[in-house]
Amino acid sequence: MKSLQINNNKVNKMIKKSNEDVKNILDILEYTYPDAKCELRYDSPFELLIATMLSAQTTDKKVNEVTKILFEKYKTPYDFLNVDIHELEKNIRVIGLYRNKSKNIKNMCKSLIEEYNGEVPKSKDELIKLAGVGVKTANVVMSNAFNIPAIAVDTHVFRVSNRIGLANSDNVTKTEKQLKEIIPKERWSKAHHLLIFHGRRICKARKPDCDKCRISKYCDYHNKVFSKK
Repeated sequence: MKSLQINNNKVNKMIKKSNEDVKNILDILEYTYPDAKCELRYDSPFELLIATMLSAQTTDKKVNEVTKILFEKYKTPYDFLNVDIHELEKNIRVIGLYRNKSKNIKNMCKSLIEEYNGEVPKSKDELIKLAGVGVKTANVVMSNAFNIPAIAVDTHVFRVSNRIGLANSDNVTKTEKQLKEIIPKERWSKAHHLLIFHGRRICKARKPDCDKCRISKYCDYHNKVFSKK
């Protein structure tokens, strides 16, 4: 995940959104991105866990290119634990931080085997005990692999939610808390994907494409910037 900064695009003072505004924002985004979903490719909770660990500071597209080959060679925690770490590094070398990720993957697999009979745990508390697994990764796995409502705050979710005014925070922990307070629980998981899709396609980091944004009238950043013109 890239540095979580809003690059001077954060509005200094944000007005808390009403329940109706939140509903309208999510409804419009859902209409705009009907295909919004996890773009990492996986066939099991374990594969999703590995893919998400690999995705830090790298694109989903690059991760999918790597895991397409990786998951043909290694399918279980036992496979990853038994492979030589230098061989594993070689397999994921094109991804950033590959040495550290290789070490974490092997330690994570060791814990899965010793403590969970090789199965990926479902709870956040258990997931974040695993090597290389933070809150964001745990939320991604819970939400997508186990259908447990969660909001994973990656760089896109952080940027977009704070620009719009769904959150007003300079760190991911508070942003997640604020999003959970303002978004109905049954929409948490979908909202995560909608905000990511919007961040990748319209609300980009350096230059948001406000002219094409369908939720601009609800956006604190847009309203403040364009009110000065």
